Amino acid sequence: RRAVTITANLSPGYSLGEAITMMETTAQKYLKPGYAIDYNGETREFKLSSTALYLTFILALAFIYLVLAAQFESFIDPLIIMFSVPLSMTGALALLKYGGGSINVYSQIGLITLVGLITKHGILIVEFANQLQREGKSPIDAVFESAKLRLRPILMTTGAMVLGAVPLALSTGAGAESRTQIGLVIVGGMSFGTVLTLFVVPVVY
Repeated sequence: RRAVTITANLSPGYSLGEAITMMETTAQKYLKPGYAIDYNGETREFKLSSTALYLTFILALAFIYLVLAAQFESFIDPLIIMFSVPLSMTGALALLKYGGGSINVYSQIGLITLVGLITKHGILIVEFANQLQREGKSPIDAVFESAKLRLRPILMTTGAMVLGAVPLALSTGAGAESRTQIGLVIVGGMSFGTVLTLFVVPVVY
């Protein structure tokens, strides 16, 4: 088939998804019957991965839930721990937006990675609180003491992860587009998610 190739870059403030929607709307409005559009490069990867993103997230959450259920021998404790996931997603998407990033293949990889990283905080708090409960303390006293004693390890591991991802978020040069997206997601998600997790997980517990 005869074809015309169009190459374009995103203007500041626009995401790849918005550009694709605009192009498809324009093509539907002006192209005559028999003409079609197709994608290449990063746009093709975005289209292919977008359809599988929701399934991937569901499978990632289900896998983590089953592993935690086996570890804690409980179906309730994993739900408490996984309350930290949506909190971290809020921070990740916010920094991604204000950092000039977009939802693409690389940021999606970062979001899925974040699911595994952020649940660690809840594990530290819930595991120690359960131990204190078995020693005879009430749930409220146990979770307060657990959150207080686990504060330092949580902040230390979060600091290590965030500082390790800062060079990714600030990277320049060849291939920086992919590294920046992953770095922004991890820095925003871990920072914001950690602060909220320290308050939300004990309350849910």
